[in-house]
Amino acid sequence: MKIILIFLSTFFFRLAHGQVTPSGKLWGLAFGDYTVKVHADSLKRGNTQYSGIPKNFSSFDIRRLYLGYDYTFNEKFAAELLLSHEGNTDANGNRSLFIKAANIRWKNIYKYADLLAGQMSTPTYSLMEKIWGYRSIEKTIADMRRIGISNDVGIALRGRFDSAGTIGYNLMIGNGTGPKPENDLFKKFYVNFYSKLFHQQLVIDINADYERMQNTPDSKNKSTLKLGLAWQQSNYTIGAEAFTQLQKNYIVAKRNSSLSDEDLDDDATGFSLFAKATIKKDKINLFARYDNYNPDSRFNNEFIYSGNYSSYREIFATAGIDITPYKNIHIMPNLWYNHYHDKKNNASAVQKSDYDLAARCTLFVVFGK
Repeated sequence: MKIILIFLSTFFFRLAHGQVTPSGKLWGLAFGDYTVKVHADSLKRGNTQYSGIPKNFSSFDIRRLYLGYDYTFNEKFAAELLLSHEGNTDANGNRSLFIKAANIRWKNIYKYADLLAGQMSTPTYSLMEKIWGYRSIEKTIADMRRIGISNDVGIALRGRFDSAGTIGYNLMIGNGTGPKPENDLFKKFYVNFYSKLFHQQLVIDINADYERMQNTPDSKNKSTLKLGLAWQQSNYTIGAEAFTQLQKNYIVAKRNSSLSDEDLDDDATGFSLFAKATIKKDKINLFARYDNYNPDSRFNNEFIYSGNYSSYREIFATAGIDITPYKNIHIMPNLWYNHYHDKKNNASAVQKSDYDLAARCTLFVVFGK
């Protein structure tokens, strides 16, 4: 009997200590700026954060605030809740929060793979955004140009093919409406494969997604392909991204004056180059980025367009210095620039060349992580 009691005591002790104790963690971040609009595009073009703001306008602003809670049930299940403010306001014009993430994760549903259900980040930007590392300055190019969405409600399988995570994947089916409720019959499909080679110094990130928007009268759909490359060292990182998005039947135009309107395809394209370097470890970094964005690479000067279309391309650039007086507190003086060039043959000088320029001092704070 004594031997049985010792055995049972040992068994239950090992069982209890072999399990993860339920626990939760509160965390958050915030970034904002003091901004002066140094120059304004005369035609108030674009849909970036400084489009339409007049010259010499200045403001203190909170551009993003996160309040998150991560909870671990046991070694197999965990949950995430994230509230966010990203410039959204309520009916009275006050800053408001919305649900950015609310999901449960089933860890190791099979070897090296997790299953997630609920609202979560999409694979479209997540890896390259981490490598760029300066979301507090600007979104990555495809996110900035609203080529996709950064979070969605659905189900996802995230995994890797080895313990080191040299090659991995992220497959997701979502509503395609971001934080908003579903509003149609269609779903959005996301596929991501990545590889981290040469001791994870070389990163290759491949993304594709497909979303149908309507069936009739003409089938509208969007299909996106995006490639990211980066080389990471301890004291510097260089990277590049390129994307193309085919938007079927999105543009209304006549091929010539004698023909009727028809629905044409739009092909949005863009590429981005970025770099960051450490000047003083954990204290001072430099960063810079250049983007080239063409909302419709199929624009034709011979066509007669009506409705929603874009005849100009945009060049974006930013550069600055990242000063870290204490861990997770960043002070970042920077310049934000977006140039417009109209492709129409009869475009005026202002249409051919004008820009928005903002000078900022950005403050970025992280807590609980």
